[in-house]
Amino acid sequence: MHKRLKRLSDQVIVITGASSGNGLATAREAARRGARVLLVARNAAALDQVAADLRSQGAKVAVLAIDVADQGSAERIAAAAIEAFGGFDTWVNCAAVTSYGTLEQLGLEEQRRILDVDYFAMVEGSLAALKHLRTRGGGAIINLGSVLSDRALIKQPAYCAAKAAVRALTENLRMDIEREGLPISVTLIKPSGIHTPFPEHGRNHMQAPPRIPQIIYGPELVADAILFAAEHPRRQIYVGGYGFLLSLLARLFPRTTDRIMELALVRTQQAPDHPGDPAMRDNLFEPRKDGQVEGTQPFAVKRWSLFLEAQKHPLAASLILGAGAAAAGLWLQRRAPRGSIRRGTHSLST
Repeated sequence: MHKRLKRLSDQVIVITGASSGNGLATAREAARRGARVLLVARNAAALDQVAADLRSQGAKVAVLAIDVADQGSAERIAAAAIEAFGGFDTWVNCAAVTSYGTLEQLGLEEQRRILDVDYFAMVEGSLAALKHLRTRGGGAIINLGSVLSDRALIKQPAYCAAKAAVRALTENLRMDIEREGLPISVTLIKPSGIHTPFPEHGRNHMQAPPRIPQIIYGPELVADAILFAAEHPRRQIYVGGYGFLLSLLARLFPRTTDRIMELALVRTQQAPDHPGDPAMRDNLFEPRKDGQVEGTQPFAVKRWSLFLEAQKHPLAASLILGAGAAAAGLWLQRRAPRGSIRRGTHSLST
């Protein structure tokens, strides 16, 4: 069945993980574009402040302070959206936590917690969204994955495992929906490294505070990708060409990628000179200081991605590439010596 999604200005959007980082960036931009938004996160004080700021700008927002890993939380989120706005059109699963270290250092308790938040909460959220959107007549489910679902990053074993599971979940959910013929779009967003408080929020077993390795992109690009998918059905969207190249490298040269990780990515994931804000540290089981879109660590950030734009407008990108190839061919033809004619593999000169 054809999936026709509403304009953002006509939508109600549920966003989990909305108190910081990509979730907060998406919430702010959705509200700016006229959508009504339900903000969901654990940190009640941060959510209230975000909501007050958005309402002062004329936005229509509601909040629900809840741990998405709690049993029954997804149904409570759906009920809150129905109570506040009569329902919802797009559900964005954005909440995530992480720990830095080896599998042995993390232990089972931390790994279970990461899977509970990053994967099982997304399962429950997706099912709650499906239940509501089936009766509503369509909409979008958008899951925030990662390029690390394609290639595990050393020192983040549980997070990478969760994101690999998220990719499989999203693919299975899409197939179920398509077999049922429902007009519901299912999109997986796969960001590269993004300049959010995510590493500062992480539990850390490394020698120095964690950081995101370069190249780092701005959270506004993730928000743009998510909100584009809320209006335009897409299977998946990579945010940042660097992450796509990492995925490609891993597929083509897996052992070489292992060695690069082992030799360089432990060091480049640590920031001894830029620890960030200590008040944000370790929100694995309890919320910490929140309410910021970007991290406080002072690293260079890319604010535009040609690869993202090409995925949003594939026809235009193909035309541009085709025109570029034609122009290059014409230039080469003009550069060729006069009187030179090529036929097959032979060159004949008059």
